[in-house]
Amino acid sequence: MRAFVTRNLARREVRPVPPKVRRVRPTSTGLRVTLRLPAGLEPADVVASCERLRHAWGVRSVTVAEVKPGYVELRMTGYDVLSRVRMPRSATPRDLVVPVALREDGTVFERDYRKVPHALTLGANQSGKSMLQRNLVQGLARLPVGLVGIDCKRGVEQRPYAPRLSALATDPESAGRMVDVLVKEMEDRFDLLALHGVSDLWALPDDVRPVPLVVLVDEVAELFFVTSKKDEAARDHTVMQLVRIGQMARAIGIYLEVCGQRFGSDLGRGATALRAQLTGRIVHRVNDRQTADMGLGDIAPDAVAAVTGIRPDRPGVAVAGDTSGGWSRIRTPETSPDEAAAICREFAHLTPDLPFLAPFRPLVRPVPAPAPVSPLVSPQPVTE
Repeated sequence: MRAFVTRNLARREVRPVPPKVRRVRPTSTGLRVTLRLPAGLEPADVVASCERLRHAWGVRSVTVAEVKPGYVELRMTGYDVLSRVRMPRSATPRDLVVPVALREDGTVFERDYRKVPHALTLGANQSGKSMLQRNLVQGLARLPVGLVGIDCKRGVEQRPYAPRLSALATDPESAGRMVDVLVKEMEDRFDLLALHGVSDLWALPDDVRPVPLVVLVDEVAELFFVTSKKDEAARDHTVMQLVRIGQMARAIGIYLEVCGQRFGSDLGRGATALRAQLTGRIVHRVNDRQTADMGLGDIAPDAVAAVTGIRPDRPGVAVAGDTSGGWSRIRTPETSPDEAAAICREFAHLTPDLPFLAPFRPLVRPVPAPAPVSPLVSPQPVTE
């Protein structure tokens, strides 16, 4: 009906006319301009003109977002919002949604586990990959979820989060055993769904719903590397179990957060199958183009050139893409390991009691008390 009215009653014809400005709204970082596209003009035509619009308006950047059919929104920023990231006060964790970074158009990049259950984060040394994980952990620590860590570098990255972790594996052997336990828990949760006649964890009653689990894999390549032929069978078993979790565990509330420096088919059997299950992609500065292709080449080919252009002096800058083909530049706020560890200690009481993960519960070391400070002047008794 809308197409009939537009074509026969309004009698709109394709003419070389500019879009009409429908709304101009100022923001804390610049302007938002809503345009009504004339007949014959598509959002891709406006995207192609972003660089010319940036110079014409004298702004830092211009990005285009489609609002609805026939309308697009120009998001203009007057300065480089990624030079010094300041997250808005409204960016707080809620309902499995964790704000972790800021986009170049001034909006908040959020990690929504209900919409994007599994994700892959890649980046070279000193690229800001660990900083993104710290922001993610300190956001998840405030939510009623269970955190499971796999850090095959003897736990040097994730051990400070021990007060908030339900389980921690620090070598490939313990990681393989833990993944088997998670697969067994996945099967038990599917039995629970079948018992109640539902197909999703969130359709269960509150009194029987299991706690969601987020599995944090710090260096995925360590799960693929083996030193002898006899270890290949255990490696393949662990990888295939992770692939099973990526394929089915979304419905029962187990989510994968995989990080690594290098990711490619040369890692071994199951690498590309695991990557295919990881919907969200975040790629920082990398050392080779093949890693950028593996991270974004299959979902957003245009974003690969943006990844290779990230400078070494901008740690935390990354390119985030999704399976819809869209991508954006983001940067995480600076967070020290001590700040993330303090948040984990503060919200340690939210750590769920999970008996099936009890053998992998990390040992929490007590925080040493500060040494008493002696006064500079010794007190003298008062005499009359």
